[in-house]
Amino acid sequence: MEPMEGKIDGNAEALVARIRERARNLYETRQLLCTEAVFSALNHGLKGGLTDAQATALAAPFCVALGESGCLCGALSGAVLASGLLLGRDRPYRHRQAMRDTSRQLHDAFKAANGATCCRVLSKKVRHDKKAHFRQCADLTAQAAEMAARIVLEKRPELIGQVDNRYLAKRQSAIGGVFLRLVNLFSR
Repeated sequence: MEPMEGKIDGNAEALVARIRERARNLYETRQLLCTEAVFSALNHGLKGGLTDAQATALAAPFCVALGESGCLCGALSGAVLASGLLLGRDRPYRHRQAMRDTSRQLHDAFKAANGATCCRVLSKKVRHDKKAHFRQCADLTAQAAEMAARIVLEKRPELIGQVDNRYLAKRQSAIGGVFLRLVNLFSR
């Protein structure tokens, strides 16, 4: 992650940490899968404009490595989706090249930090240990959210002024997360 460190101020660093931990909590409590957790934490935390249901619908096909194909890490997919939403929402056609550049930066930083972007490769050593696999995915989810938050805030520092701190401060327990997942499942 070194290519992105040091380009934002202390207030932004604190915000990046809150986004990172919110994404981790959404994943660890099993409310959302990797892509959904990263995308939702960034969308909601930085007021990307999508409802929780819209964010989940957009991110769900990318979960578990592109629909359980084992290809691209879902956490990285969520980071790319969120960066596109937050960097291009005002003028997407004008910012298309910048969004592609950001996508490449996220890819390269993620690969440098983890050695790969393919879920099969990333999970190869922990595939047969469910607990270790879950912990690794939680860590990758948190890391991808941090990377995306860092690069988005570097390019759009004005977003710091519209943060949803209440959302980012929420932490559910595993039982609370399962309850919320069931509520969402049966209410829509």
